[in-house]
Amino acid sequence: MPQISIIKKSDVQEARRFDAEFFKLEYLEIEEKLDNLKHFYLSKNEVVSGPFGSTLKSEEYLNEGVYFVRVQDIRQRFFLEKENMVCISEDSNNKIKNSELKQGDLVVSKVGNTIGLIARIDNEMKRANVSENNIGIKLENYNEEIKYFILTFLNSKYGQNQILRRISGNAQPKLNVFNFTDLKIPILPQSFQLQIEKIVKFAYEKQTQSKQLYKQAEETLLKEVDLLPARRSLGKGGDYKLEHILSFQTTKKETDEAGRFDAEYFQPKYDEIIKKIENYKNGWNFVKNIVNWKKGVEVGSETYQQDGMSFGRVSDFSINGVKDTGKKISKGLYQELKNDYQPKRDDILFTKDGTIGLSYVVKEEFDLILSGAFLRLSLKDKYQTFEKECLSLIFNSIISKTQVEKLSGGAIIAHLKPSDFEKFKIPLINPKIQKQIAEKIQESHKLRKESKELLEEAKRRVEEEIEKNNRNSSNNQLKL
Repeated sequence: MPQISIIKKSDVQEARRFDAEFFKLEYLEIEEKLDNLKHFYLSKNEVVSGPFGSTLKSEEYLNEGVYFVRVQDIRQRFFLEKENMVCISEDSNNKIKNSELKQGDLVVSKVGNTIGLIARIDNEMKRANVSENNIGIKLENYNEEIKYFILTFLNSKYGQNQILRRISGNAQPKLNVFNFTDLKIPILPQSFQLQIEKIVKFAYEKQTQSKQLYKQAEETLLKEVDLLPARRSLGKGGDYKLEHILSFQTTKKETDEAGRFDAEYFQPKYDEIIKKIENYKNGWNFVKNIVNWKKGVEVGSETYQQDGMSFGRVSDFSINGVKDTGKKISKGLYQELKNDYQPKRDDILFTKDGTIGLSYVVKEEFDLILSGAFLRLSLKDKYQTFEKECLSLIFNSIISKTQVEKLSGGAIIAHLKPSDFEKFKIPLINPKIQKQIAEKIQESHKLRKESKELLEEAKRRVEEEIEKNNRNSSNNQLKL
């Protein structure tokens, strides 16, 4: 329903904005409620932008050094996803020293459809720097409880609506540093801030435990197929790398059978993994004999709309499931597609495009249509007892990643053909070990879910406290 906001000419002049979006009724109501409370602003020296794009090149990324936070590392909000985070050297960090952050500081995404994602530099990181697509908020002069409160407030509707109101640009929406010195942050009782700190810290503990359990499950799998000694960490992200051989030989028969002539495909490092699978004591089989697959659907960018039902893409997905989706489709189109393309409980999802090889077992049905970048997998009759969480972990592990890399010729490819996916060799893990792995992963996901629920509770409490204080403030004014 159309809404009308009546504003003063002085408000327009002060804001230096004339667009209707800036004066949406819901934004004005948020601002009014915060105006009624005691509040403060971040200072100019507390808000910094990441370096200009030409300052730091991707070639400077390292496996160790100073953490370098990119937008993809913030996607879950509150806490950074460090699994695939890169680092930079001390020299590179010194070039962009102004945007260096420390433990307890915040990172905010400032461009595109990810604007307003906010996460904390956690206790394990100590310090970090940020990419040009992020803003850093330095909180070293604040007490711990205020730091956690600011983090939660900015992730709540009262923080997010203020941030969204200040977005500028149409083709490429963005935030500027000065937008953050404009945000009103309410001053609430210290006792309340301590409650919020306690909840967020508890959520962080649960997420940490969740990651530890997942790692234990992965190590159980790799140990079982004698791959643990071959595991070589690429750094904090926990990815893997085997030794790349510069000189080796192959035969004409092998090239004819493979239908490939590129040297990367025949790298001995891939054979090291394949031989471990083929020599596994419990046997192995091809993916095509273990699962049935069904591809998602492409609806076309012209069907995207601002509101509606969720359309899941690879960028909305991780090994922990589907995150908030950035694209929406109409309810009518959703109804047409849901019988064939809505993920069902216990489906195994696998990404074949973009970031290839991410896998997750669906825990509950949700209103979402999967893009064509996904394969939905179901077990064939012969393998109904194969633990799905174990199979999903195999897809997420070096066992599958190496086979993706081999088929891609060592390049970063955008697509994996389902026919190539069917050729993956999967170790038939001992059922007893499968069960151990599945239990660890199920507990890991349970803890992550509990962590998310705690963060939602923290946001809800902040919002309720603001509304309660606002009512009290209004009542006091009426009495006067």
